[in-house]
Amino acid sequence: MAFGETPLPQTVAAAATIRRLTGILLALEHADPAVDDITRQIDAVSDRLEALLPADPRPRIGDEQSADRRIYLDHSMNIGAYNPAFPEFAFTSSEPDRATGTVTFPLNFEGPPGLVHGGFLGVFFDSVMQQHNCQEGLAGKTRSLNVRYRRPTPLLRELEFDIARTEHERGLLSTGRLLLDDEVLAIGEMDAVAMNTDNLITRTYGRRRPAAGTAEQA
Repeated sequence: MAFGETPLPQTVAAAATIRRLTGILLALEHADPAVDDITRQIDAVSDRLEALLPADPRPRIGDEQSADRRIYLDHSMNIGAYNPAFPEFAFTSSEPDRATGTVTFPLNFEGPPGLVHGGFLGVFFDSVMQQHNCQEGLAGKTRSLNVRYRRPTPLLRELEFDIARTEHERGLLSTGRLLLDDEVLAIGEMDAVAMNTDNLITRTYGRRRPAAGTAEQA
């Protein structure tokens, strides 16, 4: 167990569906009855699922292990895979001092016409560089994050990223670049605390409880 529970496969599948549907709705030219139908269905399902949630929306962590609190999912790895509000990216290589990968921003992240909103680039750099830190065994809270915008970042294009990381006396300095055809589009610089990830997992993250009616629960 790392920094929380692993998301359910259902959650991952639903995130991909929600991300795709959002992009379609944003590009829809005219009203369609199917949108009214799906809105009613989504509201009905949301009402049903909301009734299954714990009464307390705060996460179940540390000394607060009450069953009335919600489960906390691991935010250190692949957050975009299960949360459609975050960019989805993939690493192609990872070493302690460098990493590479790819990302494609869907229409959901549009700011200027056909381009990624700059705020989402900040979210992207923070997510991807902290995941690099975690998977290489040294990580900690972000102290600062600076983003420099060099060129407009297009939507719906596979982009490459690379990360260079160095240790200094106060922690970790990561510099990430987002590229299209070897042209640098944006640069992110993040300063973070450096700790061994084994030492970071000092608080207890609540485990997922057995489903009602299962033998394990009994």
